[in-house]
Amino acid sequence: MTKETKPRSGRAAPARPRPGDRPGAASGRARTPGRPAAASPELRPRLLDAALACYVRDGIAASSLRAIAREAGVTPALLHYYFGDAQQLREAVVEERVLPAVGVLRESLPPDAGDVAALVAAFVGGVARLVERFPWLPALWVREVLCEGGQLRGLLLERVGPQLPVMLAQRFAQAQRDGVFNPDLDPRLAVVSLIGLTFFPAASAPIWRSLFQASDIDAEALRAHTIALLDRGLGAG
Repeated sequence: MTKETKPRSGRAAPARPRPGDRPGAASGRARTPGRPAAASPELRPRLLDAALACYVRDGIAASSLRAIAREAGVTPALLHYYFGDAQQLREAVVEERVLPAVGVLRESLPPDAGDVAALVAAFVGGVARLVERFPWLPALWVREVLCEGGQLRGLLLERVGPQLPVMLAQRFAQAQRDGVFNPDLDPRLAVVSLIGLTFFPAASAPIWRSLFQASDIDAEALRAHTIALLDRGLGAG
């Protein structure tokens, strides 16, 4: 019979890993479910911005969590940790990016509807400042509100509409009853025209600037042009 050899150090030989063992399980350092190692308080806003960039470029429906994670330079697991799923992430973008932007525009309008010219000027100027502060908004509006199948059309009808378009139409209607708004205009269509003269030029700026070689037209020149165009059409007649 041969004698069993022992390790020279006098200690038992380390056990060989078995199939199915997780890394770190033997040492007691296995990761438990919870906060990912890469998470930080500053990361959440960056994830929202990455999602917004994907929404504007590719559309909400085509922006998977994996694509958004790639845009942010993180793993999909980190997105799951912060937002759960794609729908919850979209809701977070709406609540923390889209609706606050709409609120900025609403708060820029005067509370008194008596001066139609001041109300219109405030709206036009407010949109100009809004686009400068949130340059992603016009493109998102075109893709996700105007286009058929847009994911934010319901948001416009249910939450944004009463805050801005419907409110403006009501103010124009009151001004019309007071005799200070063109009686030949429909207050509702006046809002449509007003939005078309502000958001559409902002969304299509790359096209018309190239078409007309109009790189000299900046936000202030566009605002002044829009005000001049609207002044006579919105008069009392």
